[in-house]
Amino acid sequence: MRIAVIQATSQISKNELLFDAVKKYALSSAIYNFGCTKDDAHSYSYIEISVLVGLLLTSKAVDFVVTGCSSGQGMMLACNNMPGVLCGYAPAPKDAYLFAQINNGNAVSLPLGEGYTWSGKENLEQTVAKLFSEPFGQGYPKGEKERKIRDANLLKRIRGQSQIGFVDLLHTLDNELIQKIMTKKDVVDFVFAECADPELRQWLREQKKKTK
Repeated sequence: MRIAVIQATSQISKNELLFDAVKKYALSSAIYNFGCTKDDAHSYSYIEISVLVGLLLTSKAVDFVVTGCSSGQGMMLACNNMPGVLCGYAPAPKDAYLFAQINNGNAVSLPLGEGYTWSGKENLEQTVAKLFSEPFGQGYPKGEKERKIRDANLLKRIRGQSQIGFVDLLHTLDNELIQKIMTKKDVVDFVFAECADPELRQWLREQKKKTK
């Protein structure tokens, strides 16, 4: 599995903690850290990050994204507005496990600004550990796994049929927002190099020319 870590600028202080936890528990995965960190030239809201999450997943540059914002809720909602993204909200280990096993999505949002005393850091690590504790999409409880897997696949099919294509969505976004996400060059360059969608790759090529 190829996993991207990327969170809103408001939670820069949690990036290293989040990245280290994913590296520790997502064994045998290729893990890419896209920040946000203090080294970024710009700050990015959860809305802007959600579009970047959409780019990463729709392009198939990565298979899964671990993200978050202060509450985790805003990022989850914003990511679920992106075609092709099915993002869960995981404030605790049990939520992460159930999302991975039952819903089998491709992104998870964590609350990175709530209760970060020592126990908050421990909860984050245990949540990431539980998320990656078993292969995704096995169904839960095990006695009902066939129904759970069938329902998860049906959810994805209905959701896909109800959405426009990701490139079509990009064409509807304000130019100011497009210009902003193009400044996140580590993500843009990675997606452009790894993109499996020729239409999206062409869109990125055109945008890169505009921002030179």
